[in-house]
Amino acid sequence: MADRLEGLALEENATYDQEALNYIQRAARYGMYDIRGLGAKRSLPGFEDLTFLTGSMSRYPLEGYREKCVTRTAIGTRHAENPIELDIPITIAGMSFGALSATVKDALGHAASEMGTSTTTGDGGMTPEERASSETLVYQCLPSRYGFNPDDVRKADAIEVVVGQGAKPGGGGMLLGLKMGERVARMRTLPPGIDQRSACRHPDWTGPDDLTIKIRELREITDWRVPIYIKFGATRVFNDVKLAVHAGADAIVVDGMQGGTAATQQVFIEDTGIPTLAAVRQAREALEDLDMRGTVQLIASGGIRTGADVAKAIALGADAVSIGQGVMMALGCNSPHYWQNGEAVSALEDYKALGTKPGYCHHCQSGKCPVGITTQDPELEQRVDLEEGAKRVRRYLQTLNMELTTLARACGKSDVHHLEPEDLVALTVEAAAMAKVPLAGTDWIPGGAGQ
Repeated sequence: MADRLEGLALEENATYDQEALNYIQRAARYGMYDIRGLGAKRSLPGFEDLTFLTGSMSRYPLEGYREKCVTRTAIGTRHAENPIELDIPITIAGMSFGALSATVKDALGHAASEMGTSTTTGDGGMTPEERASSETLVYQCLPSRYGFNPDDVRKADAIEVVVGQGAKPGGGGMLLGLKMGERVARMRTLPPGIDQRSACRHPDWTGPDDLTIKIRELREITDWRVPIYIKFGATRVFNDVKLAVHAGADAIVVDGMQGGTAATQQVFIEDTGIPTLAAVRQAREALEDLDMRGTVQLIASGGIRTGADVAKAIALGADAVSIGQGVMMALGCNSPHYWQNGEAVSALEDYKALGTKPGYCHHCQSGKCPVGITTQDPELEQRVDLEEGAKRVRRYLQTLNMELTTLARACGKSDVHHLEPEDLVALTVEAAAMAKVPLAGTDWIPGGAGQ
């Protein structure tokens, strides 16, 4: 009996484990919810739970060194006079000047241009540097309207109307006062040094009928030249895609709950939305139900990190993907060092000052980024070298694209857009049910008709 009691003395309570105790004790001490950056930390079914059925006897692979695999991607073919033509189906997601430094935004533009793809603005408007460095720039129209400028809208190559994002569907954006520098505040017409909280919905519409009017207004201001995307956080995806299509969208951006943010309540990050895996499949089904697959393009985002993730998203029905956190990591986010004059400089003391370590940092909201990415501090911003940063992101995108085409060829595809759900099986029951592909080694799709 004594031995049994001794064992129980050190056994963690499954309901009130250390994480739950820490949460309750913080709440009791401060009476406030936690705010942080990046995305969900909980383990979720994802693209790593799928695997490809590559060529062997029943399907022949293509020879990588001799047979071409097309990656060219068109977005906005439904209504726009000038659809976007991308060399690769991998784009850079909207991250604001304010959340990121001006140097980082500039570096992302250079990297995207070198790879023949697009980058995206964010809350707070367009900087001249970003427009100059980005050959193809998507301009976001967010609920806050901070920095929204009709003249800049006309300079954009596409417009993305943001209804919400995966890390905080149903919630507005945040930019804490430590990051509200003079230039950021001036662009947003806000006082410097004061916390900014954005609205959770657009001020001039409350439903899909109003969204139709807003899209028409944007088309008129741009003379119907450029595509208009609708972006939303993945929740009621099937119906949301249908409403966006009926409102006149050229492309849909579905952002799963693995998507990141510069700052929001942790309860949003961890407890709202659905995984990207399920969201992409539901979005494809909605487009198929409307017979709009291929007419309205689908862009998937949220937790896409590797070329395999890209390939699986496309196989499930996406025309392209959008990456935010991944390019931040390529720049050096959560790295133990930053680069100056070609040499690595340790950032460990800066991480320690934030109470974290490389690989664990989610303090984007603080403005004290140890590697100079998510900051407006002039000294910290210098830790990102523009040329080196652009080179690192370019190489990352290049690697993703090579992995994507490698997998497509292995499946016998001469165009990455020929990848399809039939090329996939799932390694877990959860992933099989969410993606609606068979569990490996069976023809069973959990939750299918009659099950």
